[in-house]
Amino acid sequence: MTSVALGADHAGWELKEALKAWLIDQDHQVLDFGTHSPDPVDYPDYAAQVAEAVAVAKVERGILVCGTGIGMAITANKVPGVRAAACSDLYTARMSREHNDANVLALGGRLMGREMALEIAKAWIETGFAGGRHSGRVDKISAVERRHTDRAASDP
Repeated sequence: MTSVALGADHAGWELKEALKAWLIDQDHQVLDFGTHSPDPVDYPDYAAQVAEAVAVAKVERGILVCGTGIGMAITANKVPGVRAAACSDLYTARMSREHNDANVLALGGRLMGREMALEIAKAWIETGFAGGRHSGRVDKISAVERRHTDRAASDP
């Protein structure tokens, strides 16, 4: 099965726990970076940990949950090699995998209920990358990332 890193802030904690239980029940390997309570925390701290685990191939994929999924996706996409997609329906979840080879899913704990989140996660995990014409596009995304990473490294 798939190895998945999980991370959430306080707004996504409850949904992360439901996703964790479901993933374990489906025999996926889970690495939970927290948060582990509903106490207020800062989402970038958790997004970075999950994204870094994906980037160094400690896990195959990551799932992040905050209030909307947007802040988590923005933060995760700062890590080279990560393609995070904030998805709020089945179509965007499938397309993020099939067309963009997204390796991190970001969900909004304040946007959807448990059942919808589980359906989205299931579709996202089960959908493969289509390759073909999409491979070239993903390669172009990586090239943009490399240009800006190289530029940032050469700036004094």
